[in-house]
Amino acid sequence: MELFFIIILAIILAETTLLTIKATKKTNFGAKKPRRKLFVDTSALIDGRILSVAQAGFLGDEVLIPKSVIRELQLLADGSDSEKRSRARFGMDVANELERVVSADVEIFHDALDRTKVDERLIDLAKEYNGMILTNDFNLGKVAATEGIEVLNVNDLAMGLRSEFLPGEKFKLKISMRGNNARQGVGYLPDSTMVVVDDAEKLVGREVEVELVRYLQTNAGKMMFGKLSRKSAQNKAKR
Repeated sequence: MELFFIIILAIILAETTLLTIKATKKTNFGAKKPRRKLFVDTSALIDGRILSVAQAGFLGDEVLIPKSVIRELQLLADGSDSEKRSRARFGMDVANELERVVSADVEIFHDALDRTKVDERLIDLAKEYNGMILTNDFNLGKVAATEGIEVLNVNDLAMGLRSEFLPGEKFKLKISMRGNNARQGVGYLPDSTMVVVDDAEKLVGREVEVELVRYLQTNAGKMMFGKLSRKSAQNKAKR
């Protein structure tokens, strides 16, 4: 009888331990990680693409625009160079619009307004607050990297998202189906991008050389439009 009770207690203890371990793992998995402080450089505001990134919901960190960066834009906007004036005013507009983006936590960071250069100030702030720098300035990015500071560059993001092929380039493509319009064939790149090819309706199942004419970026994804290269067109004519 005592052995029976010992076995029951052992089973209960084992189940309780298992439930405790699962609950602990669930709690740790669901715990929110502290958000990083992302300090924005003048060049990123003047470039403007950061606004589209924020509006798309890809800025999940604490985005801080130092007051010294705003002051630099103001000085450029009041300067004598008309081109710099225009770009600086655009950068100030971008900063204002960023603060209105609902999906991003953006605020003006009130740092000291002294004679420290903006690039040096950004590096100092990133060091002090264990943050990152968002910039399009290649040289600032290199200097920050040597200081062990993580850098986000919108140019790097754009390069990563750009089309693998540019208009005029040629590549091999297997025509897998007929297109919606007459005489068109359709194939897919390894990344699942649809390519619509003129005069390829009768080439379904064959691999042909295609010359890219243009590509179209939509909310639903990317589509590419091409034509048979001269070589493929000649081979088709021979058949």
